[in-house]
Amino acid sequence: MAQVTLNALRKIYPNGYEAVKPASFTIEKGEFVVLVGPSGCGKSTMLRLIAGLEDITDGVLHIGERVVNSIDPADRDIAMVFQNYALYPHMTVRKNIGYGLKNRKIAKDIIHQKVEEAAHLLNLTDYLDRKPSQLSGGQRQRVAMGRAIVRDPLLFLFDEPLSNLDAKLRNQMRIEIKALQRRLGVTSVYVTHDQVEAMTMADRIIVMNGGQIEQIGTPSEVYHFPASTFVASFMGAPAMNLLDASVEQGAVVLGGQTIAALAGHGPVTVGIRPEDIVPDAHGDHAIEVTLIEELGAHRILHAIWAGQPVMVSVAKDVVAAVGPLRVAIKAAALSFFDPRTGRRL
Repeated sequence: MAQVTLNALRKIYPNGYEAVKPASFTIEKGEFVVLVGPSGCGKSTMLRLIAGLEDITDGVLHIGERVVNSIDPADRDIAMVFQNYALYPHMTVRKNIGYGLKNRKIAKDIIHQKVEEAAHLLNLTDYLDRKPSQLSGGQRQRVAMGRAIVRDPLLFLFDEPLSNLDAKLRNQMRIEIKALQRRLGVTSVYVTHDQVEAMTMADRIIVMNGGQIEQIGTPSEVYHFPASTFVASFMGAPAMNLLDASVEQGAVVLGGQTIAALAGHGPVTVGIRPEDIVPDAHGDHAIEVTLIEELGAHRILHAIWAGQPVMVSVAKDVVAAVGPLRVAIKAAALSFFDPRTGRRL
């Protein structure tokens, strides 16, 4: 296990494009940190800076006790798992897993032992003599992980490893990866654009946007207390409702009704999660339901509130129909943002 510390790490390409703006944070020993954000936000570049696959423009990177800015990737004691598996098609699973150890001139009996241990851990024992073409996508990803495990690295780096799998396999594999990381206790950095993966796998999430860090926090902190309207709209499925309102004499007014108290004066953006709008025949607020989306375990009501679209998440047994609906809101769950900067108030 190793602690990883980034101090004002920055990446500027020769054409002047700043892919990663100065970033500082620490990943604790044994922690599972997920970098999440839309395509082009800089998350994969950040991972490649840690891996040594991209040169650092400015700043200092520590892995353990060493400054590794100028250390080659092969000498950083890391293992990386890619989305395309990067397996050798002509080699068996056994040889794929042990290839890196063979290159490092490790004794054959030790390679055999480590490969057997990794295969047992990943339920690959029955597939050791098969080639990658004879495996499913999930099994190939396990082989790629086995190749990383046998190296006993200080740090695991995952670059969108589940992107090529179908939805069912993704769900299964994210549970397996998280359980495996817990068992091994290896510090891990995981990149994804999928906020569900981030929420379910991370000890802490780093949300990136436009090359900069928007927020760092636990999944609960990022979900319930988003630092910006970007985080509020990106994290959560369905996303947080963001509504235009105003602050008048210490009250937040939406559609002519007071919904909360807030110091200040002027326009404000109100954030409320779909599950925090609750159908209630005696509720203080009226919405107009325009569409009901059936999702099995729950429903999403698409509606209009004070002329603005909102989504309401309700249990499957809640009676709802297209048309007017009275609702109550959980005032303690409201978030408020500056409409000019998008930052949380």
